[in-house]
Amino acid sequence: MSESGWQRVKVWDGWVRLFHWSLVLLVEAQWATAELGQMEWHFRCGYLILALLLFRLAWGLVGSETARFARFLKSPAAALAHLRHLTRREPDTEVGHNAAGGWMVLGLLGLLLAQVGTGLFANEEPSESYGAHGPFALRIADSLSAQLTELHELLFNGILVAVALHVLAVLTYAVLKRHDLVRPMITGFKRLPAGIAAPRLGSPWLALPLLAAALGMVWWLSLQGG
Repeated sequence: MSESGWQRVKVWDGWVRLFHWSLVLLVEAQWATAELGQMEWHFRCGYLILALLLFRLAWGLVGSETARFARFLKSPAAALAHLRHLTRREPDTEVGHNAAGGWMVLGLLGLLLAQVGTGLFANEEPSESYGAHGPFALRIADSLSAQLTELHELLFNGILVAVALHVLAVLTYAVLKRHDLVRPMITGFKRLPAGIAAPRLGSPWLALPLLAAALGMVWWLSLQGG
């Protein structure tokens, strides 16, 4: 296809990109703080992750077209059909997530929600130390809190596996199909064949109150352990 047959289209709004890269940094910080025993900062990072997830869920309902779950979640059959053509080198015509990538996004969000959810009930010894337990850990039986703490740790291992698969998928698309999936998530723009309509992007004035509400809800949750 000639150069004139391509157009530069904005496919990812700033809020999706902020969510993506903030989540990358915070998950890394979660791992580092847990390894170093910095539980106060571990919980703070967890609260920020929860706020981001709540915002992303809301933005997935009312935000930009490419951010909406109804827009990028296809049937499992469509995802399998897409994967069958993984080795076929062809122009990238996807405006947002492809059929398989949409399910990967949903899986990562689900794992992260489960991980921070169990963290609200997790308890590390000694429980009296500041930041050593989730806000609801002391409101349930010690045995249940211990089980949720163990599940919390197992889920993080699952997240690491899912992240590794995500990175592997991005590299696979780059090598086999010559599709650059990273640059659009940095700049927001993607080169697409001419004639493909640009997606409708959500208003930042709608995103701001959604993010503020998510932060406020998580701040309230954090106070419940006081």
